[in-house]
Amino acid sequence: MRRGGPAFLIFETLAERTLALAQLRRRADPDAGFEPLLDDLLRPVLARCLQHGIRIVSNFGAANPLAAARHIRKMAQELGLPAPRIAVVGGDDLSGAPHRPLLREQLGAAIDHLQMVSANAYIGAEAIAAALDAGAQIVVAGRVADPSLTVGPAMSHFGWRADDWDRLARATMAGHLLECGAQVCGGYFADPGYKEVPDLHAVGYPIAEISSDGHCIIGKAAHTGGLVSLASVKEQLLYEVHDPAAYLTPDVVADISAAQIELLAPDRVALTGVRGHARPSSLKVNVCHEGGWLAEGEISYAGPRAEARARLAAEVLRQRLPGLSLRVDLIGALSIMGDDAGRLLAATAAGDARDVRLRVAATHADRAQAERLPREATALYCCGPAGGGGVRTALTPRLNTLSCLVPREAVPVFFEMLDAV
Repeated sequence: MRRGGPAFLIFETLAERTLALAQLRRRADPDAGFEPLLDDLLRPVLARCLQHGIRIVSNFGAANPLAAARHIRKMAQELGLPAPRIAVVGGDDLSGAPHRPLLREQLGAAIDHLQMVSANAYIGAEAIAAALDAGAQIVVAGRVADPSLTVGPAMSHFGWRADDWDRLARATMAGHLLECGAQVCGGYFADPGYKEVPDLHAVGYPIAEISSDGHCIIGKAAHTGGLVSLASVKEQLLYEVHDPAAYLTPDVVADISAAQIELLAPDRVALTGVRGHARPSSLKVNVCHEGGWLAEGEISYAGPRAEARARLAAEVLRQRLPGLSLRVDLIGALSIMGDDAGRLLAATAAGDARDVRLRVAATHADRAQAERLPREATALYCCGPAGGGGVRTALTPRLNTLSCLVPREAVPVFFEMLDAV
């Protein structure tokens, strides 16, 4: 706002399984299923964005973009604002019965036996660009590929063609640098004593300045914590990239094998040298389905021989729960590095840690079988070993994910203005 000029505010709020969780909320309430923090995120900035001509592009529609758009219109009314022009992007949701044959074609007959929760294609930027060209002030989408949220505004603003591969690839990598929010500004980058980040408690979010040729400069908001450095940009540039010469997105295949970054000033890093190739002929689809139950139990042991008591408790549970494959972690002594069956735990020499949190988990298709674990973990209070406390248990429905590719032409993407819906 202070800088002036054309600008877009991007909200990127989806991860791989958030759509499935949103779909479950929509089942329970037809008016739900969008980003649950929508009010907290948008209400504080909506008026200023509309007043200053800053357009908003988002995937916080999740499983119900139309409901999100209606909620934003209501929010604007409550704030005393003129009704904004809101576009809803659709086509990504493939969870309906008409799409079953398409998914079966890719995943096989196994899908017939799954209780599917969600199926969403990662769609690209064209519908976003078209919505902005049509005058939308706010674009609400569901499962759009993260970088496409940046590519769409750039396409619309500069008038790029959908086959301008180099420019699309450059904007894609600008979006890739933005997509994890504060990560490129030092968030996930911070590692004390090795990679110092100032004032992480007040970390700023990144700003990408994109030129007409697609090259970008990454910075951050003034007077905020964190940093934008050569190292933080390199980390985020390579994040989730399986092949630097062929980063696949719905819009383009980006090639960063000859990319160059340059520090222009403190917290200002330029990215150049990105090339693009023709986009893939298929789109990725994530299918989430019911995956039984996750059971967990935790209890703490402290003081002399704490680790030995925690190990004994794990062994007690293992013997009392035949038929359940247990994951065991000794938090404070050994966790993360163990495999799901706890084999590394068993093979690792016992230590003398004096503050250990035992965590035991199991999954099972049958809820009654999964419930055995929380009961047995709670029983450790009385049945030993000595000194266990702070027991906590949980039983959670589990979601599993399958991925596949579908032909691009099988996913008709569109946008509609809210007033026309």
